[in-house]
Amino acid sequence: MISVARNEASAEFFDGTARGELLVRRCPRCSPLIAPNVPQCPACGSTELAWVPASGRATLVTWTVVPVPDGGHVVAGIVELAEGPWLHARILGVAPEDLAEGIALEVGFERHADGETVPVFHA
Repeated sequence: MISVARNEASAEFFDGTARGELLVRRCPRCSPLIAPNVPQCPACGSTELAWVPASGRATLVTWTVVPVPDGGHVVAGIVELAEGPWLHARILGVAPEDLAEGIALEVGFERHADGETVPVFHA
């Protein structure tokens, strides 16, 4: 599993995931919702972004199935949140042959060995 490293910019996001809450960012100047890893508003350039909760509902945009040494696989995908921002995340509980653009997903949370909790999505 990939190590997840918290830093000053991501601390509030990971505090949220530890509580079971998916946070995105909102620009207080012009209001669009923005993915958690984007440092400034793409519309106005503001870096004064607020953290707000997302619903956790999403649809699958694209994905890749990665074989792993034990004979299994990991599905990595890009999901579009109901609120608009896109996130990279693991997709769980869907067989590779059942993956399709636009399938409905819900957020879940998985704790990594390094202690951080990350969002994952499942059907």
